[in-house]
Amino acid sequence: MSALETRAKEEALPVTVIRPSRGWAGLDLREMWRYRELTFFLIWRDIKVRYKQTLLGAGWAILKPFLSMVIFSVVFGQLAGLSSDGFPYPVFSFAALLPWTLFSDGVSKAGTSLVSGSHLITKVYFPRLSIPLAEVVAGLVDFALAFVVLLGMMAYYSIRPTVAMWALPFFILLTLVTALGVGLWLSALHVTYRDIGYVTPFILQAWQYASPVVYSTNLIPQGIWRLLYGLNPLVGVIQGFRWAMLGSGQPQMDMLLLSVGVALVILVTGILYFRRMERTFADVV
Repeated sequence: MSALETRAKEEALPVTVIRPSRGWAGLDLREMWRYRELTFFLIWRDIKVRYKQTLLGAGWAILKPFLSMVIFSVVFGQLAGLSSDGFPYPVFSFAALLPWTLFSDGVSKAGTSLVSGSHLITKVYFPRLSIPLAEVVAGLVDFALAFVVLLGMMAYYSIRPTVAMWALPFFILLTLVTALGVGLWLSALHVTYRDIGYVTPFILQAWQYASPVVYSTNLIPQGIWRLLYGLNPLVGVIQGFRWAMLGSGQPQMDMLLLSVGVALVILVTGILYFRRMERTFADVV
């Protein structure tokens, strides 16, 4: 093949020019779809290495919420005597710990994902959103393992799942949406401000007690206080999850819609801020 023919073939090849986004860039769904295989690979990688070289392995997915349930049952169920809406306190608290753990683990891992994945960000181009997204979605495996334990506890206490279990996918999706939105904010901020890595555990600890994990939403007065309480999107998630599994207190529609609205606002603003800061990640991280 002559040099002229080789040069002609090289010129015929498509050229892709990658430029940084300008201003407030939105989510490019077509780009995310083109890199869907990479996103699936990142999810699979996170699942495989999550408990690699640990003594209990995937058992931590069960042990962590289970030990929290034991502590809450002793402190808040026995000593403090908090109401559990007529259900055994271990089941009552464990049903709330499942969505909470899915949320908190997703936020904590997504919040540090860009810094820990700096070796990828600085070497090759791909949608940076894939990294925190993979961290959040990978938590579904831990959730599924702990969910089996919840079913076993319900069988032990002779509690039958309700017909409202059809709503579980919606509340799981709402949990993922909230975790991704908060994770996008924290991950983008963590690239510039490393203090975020130290602040996140305190935020999650305070958020846990601001959510109905150890207590019932019936303790919150009706009216404006209940609506203000619904500004916490985890309120709708946890109350809805308990209702779907145990039949404990059907969530009020106004409070649930408020929680959904806040979760969507967090997600949309998180995507916008993440996309705006994305062009600086490789230089700063």
